[in-house]
Amino acid sequence: MKLNTKTSAPHRHGRKNRGFTLIEVLVVMAILALIFGMVAPQLFGKKDGADRNKTKLDIAALENALQIYRLDNYNYPSTEQTLQALVSKPNGYPEPKNYSTGGYIQKLPKDPWGNEYVFQSPGEHGEYDIISYGADGRPGGEGNNADINSWEL
Repeated sequence: MKLNTKTSAPHRHGRKNRGFTLIEVLVVMAILALIFGMVAPQLFGKKDGADRNKTKLDIAALENALQIYRLDNYNYPSTEQTLQALVSKPNGYPEPKNYSTGGYIQKLPKDPWGNEYVFQSPGEHGEYDIISYGADGRPGGEGNNADINSWEL
């Protein structure tokens, strides 16, 4: 009796390159939604904190430029002359007699929410006040909408 030594490869039963079932896709989407739900609030909280920190840094940079402006011109710009006086020589009183060629900063920053910084000179809290009204762009507010003021830094 002769034995057959040839063996064929086992035939595979079951799925063959069929892809994912609807249930598998739904399970993966549910897991991703759960992960996003846990991580997203932490990321958004960090964004808000970063925006507030950037605002504080902008105000500090504007204060430094104002100090140099005052050293050169013996006064701060007036409220009417605005912070634009740091970029280009302003008109009006007080006249900047020793204005630096090229200004004191290249361009005025906006706060992270796209609003201009409010400048008052003289200010209610000092020789000048610089204010960002926060995310809502209005005075007052809490959390991310709270004002950021130069006199509180």
